[in-house]
This record gives sequence, structure tokens and C-alpha cells, in this order.
Amino acid sequence: MLPTVPLADKRVDDYAEAAGTEAVERLREAARPLRGARVLHVNSTAFGGGVAELLHAQLPLMQDLGLDMTWALIEGSDDYFFVTKSVHNALQGAEIPWTAHMRDVYWDRIRANAHELRDGFDFVFVHDPQPAALSTVLEEDGRLTGRWLWRCHIDLSAPFEPVWQFFEPIVDRYDAAIFTAVEYARPGLSHPVLAFIPPSIDPLSAKNIPLSDETTRKVLAGYGIDPDRPIVTQVSRFDPWKDPLGVIDAYRVARERVPGLQLVMAGSLAHDDPEGMRYLELTEQHRDGEPDIHLLTNLQEVGNVEVNAFQRAAEVVVQKSVREGFGLVVAEGMWKGRPVVGGDVTGIRLQIEDGVSGFLVDSVKACAERIVQLHDDPDLRKRLGAAARERVRERFLCLREIEDYLRLMARLA
Repeated sequence: MLPTVPLADKRVDDYAEAAGTEAVERLREAARPLRGARVLHVNSTAFGGGVAELLHAQLPLMQDLGLDMTWALIEGSDDYFFVTKSVHNALQGAEIPWTAHMRDVYWDRIRANAHELRDGFDFVFVHDPQPAALSTVLEEDGRLTGRWLWRCHIDLSAPFEPVWQFFEPIVDRYDAAIFTAVEYARPGLSHPVLAFIPPSIDPLSAKNIPLSDETTRKVLAGYGIDPDRPIVTQVSRFDPWKDPLGVIDAYRVARERVPGLQLVMAGSLAHDDPEGMRYLELTEQHRDGEPDIHLLTNLQEVGNVEVNAFQRAAEVVVQKSVREGFGLVVAEGMWKGRPVVGGDVTGIRLQIEDGVSGFLVDSVKACAERIVQLHDDPDLRKRLGAAARERVRERFLCLREIEDYLRLMARLA
């Protein structure tokens, strides 16, 4: 049996104030024909990334709606997670050595996990490339039952073709393939129903609920951050696609015009991301001991409340990604009424209307200029922050995403 993740106790009705009563009623209507359905979600980790965050938020609510939800984790090895991290990078455009040994490592672990997978689910959601080939092995063994949906959370618009050619026939066996945006879908998929469902945030999670000024200041003080000086915050994994080195460069340019500016870079290190520690070390080297650049992770007990405080304390939230599947932290900052300066990439363009609910940038210089502009203009910060929060309320709260999934499941059924 694959290990499973316990689900919290959540109630859909508790979301009426944040999302609106109409959203709650639409969700109940969408769930009605699926009550009692057995649904399995499979991914690679229960913490440390956006996928885990989404599942912690959504699966308990689907359980409350009358579906029988299970969340299982594939079991990997260091070699396997090295391969799947390389695959992740390749599917977002990086050229990697794609060797027969890497393919063997992948298939060995997939077969071992497929052997441990329970049968009898009506719907199986498989997240990203790590467990993607489970359906292939089960079909070959004559054990494939129910409807299978592959949820791709990454930007597939320009993959490294040798790796995509390996995964394309795997994905093409699914009943549905779900992408964040139309731009991410690959041509050539003939069998799956294609669906486009942007991710969302949980407004009632510890990361997003309101915090008192007293709590926020206490958190900052605990990490040596001065709450009385301006703060720029980026929350993300330490990963080349998040461009942490470019964030530090932009901060240094902005600081020349904003004396006392502080930079908080907070992220988590997950067991399925062997690159994380190495890239944190590279970022630490680039920081070069500057005391007003704070690099913080779960190793320093940074959790959801701390991230909440870092974002709420910021004059500006930054997400300077050079490639981004979506970037939940963008919506999180927007929900808190903070102006977000984000990389001009598809996942962030879905969220930010440039100049209306935040700013999109494509260089270190442009990022620094927007940070300075927002520091100098409190009215602009307030206006963009208010528009940002409303945009998230309308489009990027978890009830909307769950409704999209339910309607797709009903279509497949």
C-alpha cells in the first residue's frame, strides 16, 4: 500500500464570507451527481510545494461535499527524485542529459509504486511527471479501472523535446489532461479530453487568514527583520526558474534609491527537490553576507504563519520567475492586498493585469524600477493592492477550482 496523507476537517460553508454564497451554492450543485464517488490523488510529496498546498486545501472540501477522497504518495529514492527533478526542468525547457539509465530508474520506481496502488477508484488524479506512468503500468497489467486524469502544474509550452517524446505517449493514455493555461497544452495529444484549470489559494489557510499587527511584528522580530523599515518579500522554492539571484540583483539596485530597504526570501525545501539545497547555497553565496537580505526556509521553522507575516509586512511582494506554471504565492500576495511585481511569464500573466492589479517585468532593471515606484507612491500601492485582492476573490479562490474539477469529472463519467 502506498502511504496516504490524512485529510483535515473542513467545511464548505465556512467559505461563504470569503468566496460568496453563490460560489458555495454552485459548488454544491456541481458535486451533487458525484456524491459517493471514490477519488484518488497521487503526487510525490505532502509538503514543500504548490501541489501539496493545493491538495491540503481542496481534498477535505471535496470530502465535505460527499466524495470519498484519498491522497497517496509515491515512494521514491534519491536517484529517482534526481531524475524527476531533471525531468521537471526539461519539461520547462532546460536541456538535460536524458540517458537510458535515467529512464530505467524512472520505470523501476513506477513499477514498484504501481504494485502498491489500490484498485477500485472511480477517478484517479495523477499530478505532474513524477507518477505519470502509473497508468501505463496498470494498463499493461490489466488493472486499470476508473477514469484517469493527468494534472500538469508546470509550463509545457517549450519542453526539451527528447524528454517530452518520452512522456507524450504516457500522457496520451489518460482520459483527461489538465493544464493551467491553453498555452501549456502540447499538440499531438489525441486521446485525453483537454481541460484548462488555473490553480487557486485557500483563503482560510494559516498562510492567508488575517494576522494582527502584533503577531506580524513578533514574527519579523524573531527573524531579525525590522518592521519599521521597508520590506520586499519573495516566497518560493530555491530554484533557478524562480530567479532568486536576479531578485537579489534587483533589490540591490532598488536599495540605492530606497535606503534601509530589506529583502526577505523565504522558501521550503522538499524531499522531492534535490536541487533545492544546492540552489539555496548558490543564493547564499550571492547574498554575500549582507545583513538586510534574509534567506529563510523551513529549516529555520518558517511555516505558513511566518510566510503570511512576511507577505503582509511587505511593501512589495515579488515573484521574479523566468518560467512559472502558475505561482500560488502571487495570488497569496494579491489576496493580502499587496502589490505584486511578477515575471512576465504565462502563469503570472494569468493573475496580474499589468498596471491594474500589479506589475509584470522582464528584467532586473524593470523589477527594481517597479519596487522603487511602489515605495515612493503609497496611493499606487493601495490602489493596486485593492484591485489585486478583488481579482483573486473573483478568479483564484479554491471553491472555483474545485467546481472546475467536479464539472470535468461529471463530463468524463
